[in-house]
Amino acid sequence: MITSDSPTSRLSLPVLPEGSSSLPGGLPGRPDRIGVRSARERFRGGRGYLAACTLGLPTRETEAALRADAEAWASGRATAAGYAAVVERVRHAYAGLVAVPVSRVAIGSQASVLAGLVGASVPDGAEVLCVDGDFSSMVFPFLSQAHRGVTVRHLPLAELADGITANTWLVAFSLVQSATGAIADTAAIVAAAHAHRSFTLCDTTQAVGWMPVDASVFDATICHSYKWLCAPRGVAFLTVAERLAALLHPVQAGWYAGHDPWASCYGPGMDLATDARRFDVSPAWNAWVGAEPALDLFGRLDLAAVRDHAVALGDALCTGLDLAPAGQAIVTWPDADGTDLDRLTGAGLTASGRAGRARVAFHLWNDEDDVADALRALRP
Repeated sequence: MITSDSPTSRLSLPVLPEGSSSLPGGLPGRPDRIGVRSARERFRGGRGYLAACTLGLPTRETEAALRADAEAWASGRATAAGYAAVVERVRHAYAGLVAVPVSRVAIGSQASVLAGLVGASVPDGAEVLCVDGDFSSMVFPFLSQAHRGVTVRHLPLAELADGITANTWLVAFSLVQSATGAIADTAAIVAAAHAHRSFTLCDTTQAVGWMPVDASVFDATICHSYKWLCAPRGVAFLTVAERLAALLHPVQAGWYAGHDPWASCYGPGMDLATDARRFDVSPAWNAWVGAEPALDLFGRLDLAAVRDHAVALGDALCTGLDLAPAGQAIVTWPDADGTDLDRLTGAGLTASGRAGRARVAFHLWNDEDDVADALRALRP
């Protein structure tokens, strides 16, 4: 266990007494599972907020944790060892959320940085297959390897599985497309990748939090938690299977990637962790304090029920707009001149526009009233 009195202790998950608080300020410990309706009460705002796909909202517990941390920091009571303990609890919570062993979870601050680690490990001259129009954090890290002869091919999401060939070293794609909300056919993509001995890298940033995600079916996944998981920006995760991890270069290795981080603060020797922690990027401590209650909440939710809730609202909006229900939490439609986005904003709703489309998202805090408000704004 890490304590403020043992700065040379190895990172480990502290064992907390049953029922005790894991958060600063005496916040309550983990109770039983909760439902969608109860979870909604944990958000101070939310009515008219249709933008979880852009930026999630903090729970009251995250707000309280951040305030308590600021007070502890300002009064000189915050410690590096204390923050490290929080990071390890969040790492364990995320591993459970996406169904992988904690030994397969590395941490970082941005999705693009974690994708960059994978990009730097693509063999010279190899091919990476991406989705046409995918979020740039899943494209630029591979395009930037052109100087080594790495080639990037782009296909529409629906054609991705069929486009995998024996030349494809890596298939990199988002589970849920940021610009359209479209959901990838992961079974087909994974099956085709296995058939051609290609690796899979899936960005789950727009998925984890509103739908069940099993990260173990992919060779690697990346998730930034500031959207659907409602954590502060700066808390991101990489999961990686050993068959791919063995080929990755820890190009961002620092003290936090050490076998014993507290003994890895100075050179010249380098003794990295033997599990996924060797790919860790030193954490932005304060953000992880806010992430702990957020991950705790989502770990106690039935994510299939959250998905059903979000999809029902999305499909109701589609029906009201004479669009085909798509079974998505993110609903988009053409809006090249931004007229519909202006209507939503003018009605006091928070939405977004991407790639010439209006974009709304439904999450825990939304209900049928938000759908009705959006329809009144769009179809007065």
